[in-house]
Amino acid sequence: MRAGKLDRTIILQRATEAVGTAGAVGKSWVTVGDLRAELVSLAAVAAGAPFGVVETSGIMFRTRYVAGITTADRIVFDGDFYKITSVAEIGRRRGLELRVERSR
Repeated sequence: MRAGKLDRTIILQRATEAVGTAGAVGKSWVTVGDLRAELVSLAAVAAGAPFGVVETSGIMFRTRYVAGITTADRIVFDGDFYKITSVAEIGRRRGLELRVERSR
């Protein structure tokens, strides 16, 4: 993976649960780290939903290998939040392909 292609910065976040002062459990997002990534594709994808067809924006990023990234995590890119739909390893721990969709 060529370092010159990693021209974007993405933020990896992970969900955590915390108990508030009133005893209620709340979900919050904690930043795991900033990653340098290559924006491979940006496309609008039409998908079926129970109430009709919904258009979502799908993006694929390539980044260096980071252990422990799952589909429960999310990405922040250009101020927007994206849920990770798939994580694919490139080579033997050489890199990752992250497919994400914009979350509403």
